[in-house]
Amino acid sequence: MSPIKNIFKRRSEKNRSLTGCLKKITGFSPAKHVYYEKAFTHRSANRKDELGNPISYERLEFLGDAILSAVVAHYLFDKVPSGDEGYLTKMRSKVVSREHLNEIGKELKLSSLMHSKIPLSQFGENIHGNLFEALIGAVFLDKGYIACDRFIYKTVIGPHVDIESLEGKIISYKSYIIEWCQKEKKTFYFESLEDAGKDLLKHFSVKLRINGKTVAKARATSKKKAEEKVSKRAYFALQDKINKIT
Repeated sequence: MSPIKNIFKRRSEKNRSLTGCLKKITGFSPAKHVYYEKAFTHRSANRKDELGNPISYERLEFLGDAILSAVVAHYLFDKVPSGDEGYLTKMRSKVVSREHLNEIGKELKLSSLMHSKIPLSQFGENIHGNLFEALIGAVFLDKGYIACDRFIYKTVIGPHVDIESLEGKIISYKSYIIEWCQKEKKTFYFESLEDAGKDLLKHFSVKLRINGKTVAKARATSKKKAEEKVSKRAYFALQDKINKIT
């Protein structure tokens, strides 16, 4: 078999494999494989299109994020006619939160389809949500808005969106603690501490004080993560101690 025929054979086998995986995930066979190949290509693969532009999932991630937001907004607009703009915005944020999208991306095992020169173990949790948004972008370009709307209902809204549960869900414990302190007229302060740990990866330690009293402590690999972690601990601690803070 000639080298050219070998190339086409490998490409055909690759497309059939991707088609099978995508059919299980989306419920339909892709028509234009190029979009899905881009949706699962990390920039480290150093691939370029016929015009010399770098190929990665990032542009499709941007597009998918916008489509997902529009579909969820439409759903909430119809589902909760009594909700004002602020309520609908908060609810949409809970549905499309990074944590939520990461969970969905994991469930669909999208990382197994990614082309990258970087080992998967070196990626953070957000890679799962990023690939899911990129897939949404690919579905939109391949099949159009209506099919994409159905895909989002199948993977996001149907199995994961419950209005009553979402109303009580907290997506940022730091924001919750700040709002609570402001509402109750309590002073609060996130105090960054020098981390003397022996971890190879640098950590940040944060202490949360409310009305001058230390409510919780936490450490993480970034100041932002440490503040969110300490706020979550404070939230649960305050369930019992809230009346003791004066």
